[in-house]
Amino acid sequence: QVHLVESGGGVVQAGGSLRLSCAASGLAFGLYHMAWFRQAPGKEREFVASISLTGVNTYYGESLKDRFTISRDNARNTMYLQMNNLKPEDTAVYLCAADRNDDHQYEHWGQGTQVTVSS
Repeated sequence: QVHLVESGGGVVQAGGSLRLSCAASGLAFGLYHMAWFRQAPGKEREFVASISLTGVNTYYGESLKDRFTISRDNARNTMYLQMNNLKPEDTAVYLCAADRNDDHQYEHWGQGTQVTVSS
C-alpha cells in the first residue's frame, strides 16, 4: 500500500522559513514524478512545485520560484520543499503527490501538513 506522509508544517511569522518533507513508502519512488500542492480554506487546490525523476528538472507555480525550492532524495524516498520569506498568503495545507506517467494525473496523495504564517 502506498503512503505519502508530509511533515514539517507549523506556525511561523512572516519572513520566516519552513522545510517540508514528504516520505514515501509502498512505491518505487525513483519512478515517480513528484509535486507539492497547497489548499487554503475556501480556495481551490493550487500547484506549488514539481520535480522530475532525478531532480534535474523543477517547475514552480507562478511567483513562487524565488522563495520556494523543491528537491528530492531518492535514496531516502523523500521529497522536500524549502520555503523562505513566508507570507501570510502562503497559509494553507500543503500536500505531496506522486505521478507515475508524467501526465499530471497524480495517482497518490498525502494527507497534508498545515502551514500557518502569521503577520
